[in-house]
Amino acid sequence: MNEVFVGQPSVLGTKRDVPVYSAIAKSRVETPFLELDEINLAGDDQADRTVHGGVDKAVYVYPATHYAAWAEQGFPVSPGDFGENASVTGADEYDVRVGDVWAWGDALVQVSQPRTPCFKLAMKTGRKDVIPAMIDSGRSGWYLRVLRTGVVPTSGRMTLEERDPVNPTIAEVYVASFTNVAQLDDVRRDAYWALLDRVLAAPALSRQYRDGLASAKRRREERNAG
Repeated sequence: MNEVFVGQPSVLGTKRDVPVYSAIAKSRVETPFLELDEINLAGDDQADRTVHGGVDKAVYVYPATHYAAWAEQGFPVSPGDFGENASVTGADEYDVRVGDVWAWGDALVQVSQPRTPCFKLAMKTGRKDVIPAMIDSGRSGWYLRVLRTGVVPTSGRMTLEERDPVNPTIAEVYVASFTNVAQLDDVRRDAYWALLDRVLAAPALSRQYRDGLASAKRRREERNAG
């Protein structure tokens, strides 16, 4: 783990002349330890827990190696700018799986879903194209739910405790979420549906994310049937 960040909601900007509150602007934690409960790290909060935070999205983790990739694309970002709570090395979306259980100090945490970019990320970076760039690149990071609360270090390691290789990786969940099925040939379309079914079958996938994917699947099936 490289750094840990927390923040409180504040006015990020305005939308249609209405203030937009967000806690995406986070600051690096200087103390060596923090309390982690089922919802948040001590000192952290979210402005709208219907889309960020809550039991299934208590901690947002982001691979530190991605910052350089964003800089190469001309995005002025630095650690903490994505609203992440922890930047990590040695793990990314291609090897982390939904349902992975990690020990973090006294706490146990579990991977629940990838992050879906929203307009607040665009406001924070000043770039509307950051949303399609995150989707196209798959540099999403992932959320953790808290299985056991406790005191966590702000440097050191998260240690993998449990992994089911049947579960999809975060990268595979992103493919299942954002692939344009209409552009696929028959063979790739069959592979896509198989992947989507595997993602939906992952027991630890957050209910909100699962419901969104299942709803999108039903709409696609209805269009194909029509």
